Amino acid sequence: MAIAYQQVESADDGLMAQINTTPLVDVMLVLLIIFLITIPVVHSTIAVQLPAESHIAREAKVDNIVITVDAAGNVFWNDQWVQVDDALLASLAQAGQMKPQPELHIRGDARAEYDAIGRVVYAAQAAGLSRIGFITQPLGSAR
Repeated sequence: MAIAYQQVESADDGLMAQINTTPLVDVMLVLLIIFLITIPVVHSTIAVQLPAESHIAREAKVDNIVITVDAAGNVFWNDQWVQVDDALLASLAQAGQMKPQPELHIRGDARAEYDAIGRVVYAAQAAGLSRIGFITQPLGSAR
């Protein structure tokens, strides 16, 4: 006893030989945007040897101020050289009046004199900045 099935001829029942690339393109665009956002935060153009310290990783924001002090005592405001005088104090005072106040991140070379870094901290305190932090290397990582 056999059952006979009726076969219906239709053009829609054929196999699709093309790959749907829409999800792949969506994922790649999201990854591209993530990399474009995070790469400028990770890299800096001024080479300094950061001191090693245990720390908790924090999220970097675009409006944070990064001041770098190299081994020779030169001071850089977001990778641009500045003199430690009234110009730095005026820039820090302008940042101190912003609402909300940006964070000041100091990248001090481990070989730099404390005086150079101390002048930047003193200028930041005189300008009214209350959120000051230091960028260091995690313990055990060498550069």
